[in-house]
Parts: sequence; C-alpha cells; structure tokens
Amino acid sequence: MSEYFDAGSFTPRYHGIFDTHAHYNDQRFDDDRATLLPALPSLGVSNAIVVGYDIPSSEKAVEIAGTEPFLYAAAGFHPENLEEYGEEGLEKLREILKNDKIVAIGEIGLDYHWKEFGPDIQQRAFRRQLELAAELNLPVIIHAREATEDTLRILADFKGLPGVLHCFSGSAETAKIITGWGFYVGFTGVLTFKNGRKPAEACAEVPIDRLLMETDCPYMAPEPWRGKRSCSPMIQSVAEKMAEIKGVTPQEMIDIAAENAKRLFRV
Repeated sequence: MSEYFDAGSFTPRYHGIFDTHAHYNDQRFDDDRATLLPALPSLGVSNAIVVGYDIPSSEKAVEIAGTEPFLYAAAGFHPENLEEYGEEGLEKLREILKNDKIVAIGEIGLDYHWKEFGPDIQQRAFRRQLELAAELNLPVIIHAREATEDTLRILADFKGLPGVLHCFSGSAETAKIITGWGFYVGFTGVLTFKNGRKPAEACAEVPIDRLLMETDCPYMAPEPWRGKRSCSPMIQSVAEKMAEIKGVTPQEMIDIAAENAKRLFRV
C-alpha cells in the first residue's frame, strides 16, 4: 500500500480548512510537493503554516511558503534539534524571522522523551526563544512531550504571550490551565484514534474560541488514513470529531478554528 494520499480520488466534504502546523519542508514531500501544495485549495484547504525546527528547515519553510499565497511559515529550534542553538544560531533565526511570510516562532518547547539534549539546555533554549518572541511581538508554537510540569512552570512567566500548544497530549486539567493563561490548543489526527480518550477529554475542556486544527504532517494521519503520510485535507476527519465533541457541525468547527488561527497568527 502506498503511503501517499490520493488527491485525485479525494472529494472534500468541507472548505476553509486552516492547517496550523504542517511540515511540508520534510523530505517525505520531496517527490510530490510541487504538485500537492498548489492543489490544496481544491481539496478544501484555505491556509497552512509550514513549521521549521532548526535553521535549515526554517529556511526551507520560508522558501516553501513563498511559493503559494495561502501558505505561511514559522521558524525556531525544536528541543530535539539544538545542534546549532547558541548566539550565532539565534542571530540566524533573527534573520529568518524578518521574512514577510513568518507568522510565528516555532516549533519550540521541551521534549524529555528523547535524551539527546538534556533538560537544562532545552529549558534555556525554550526560555530564550520565548523572550525573542516577546521582543519581536510574534506568537509561539510550542511542543511539549513528557515535560508538562516544566512546560507549565516556564510558560507561567509568559502568560501574556500569544501562542499554541500544538499536537496537544496533555490532560484536561492542563488544557484548562493554559487556556486560562490565554494560550490556544492544537489537535491533530490523534483526536480520531480509538485510544484517543485523553485528547477528547482535553478538547472538551478547551473553550471553542481557543481550538486549532493541525496535521503535524507527515505525521499523525487521522482515521481512516492512519499509517499513511499525513497532509492538510485529512483535517476533515479531525473537524468531524472535534465538532462532535463541541456540539457543532463540522463546517462550523472548521470556520471557528480558522478564525481562531487568523486571530492568533494575525493573518
């Protein structure tokens, strides 16, 4: 079975999807990126943010976003990709952030699942990039994996900073705390998984005006595409599950989430 999404046989059920977290800069899109991205509007997708995780991927995110008017970019150092982090790396990041296609710093945060970079350097890099976002008046896209306590402790110092906890995997209680501080919460295809009880409970806790939809593609493909390379049109399944949880129609949920995204990222 091919991992690729068959755009030719896909019939969109909805329109206006805003994918707030996509890695179209990933090498798994090298073969068909040039044909897939221009086709997105015909597949129900109005906007997408291409997210970087180090200097090369952030530069590529900006380059890709420049190919289509409906694409945007984010740049930053992911906690698993801190090889170039430091004063020189931060200066390179500053230069990237000057591009007109940039709408956020990200993805940044903490990840204690992987051990290549310890908590100390991860926390320093996270704080420094949050400070940079505050200085430049940019929203942040936050990655948090197996690091809830430290993530909350650090974010408590940045409550006025606009941002989203993407690919949310925390508890309903954590969702309540961070939305109380003004942050948004992004959900991926995990929301549709049969074992997705925890994300569903968190989604129920998040106010509807703080919800975002995302793929985190090429990862996290929702049902019924689980196991394939993810891409933005698949969000329609996330929208259906999110709508069920929030008691609205899928199109209403897509419209609300898109307005939330436009408000957060100022586009």
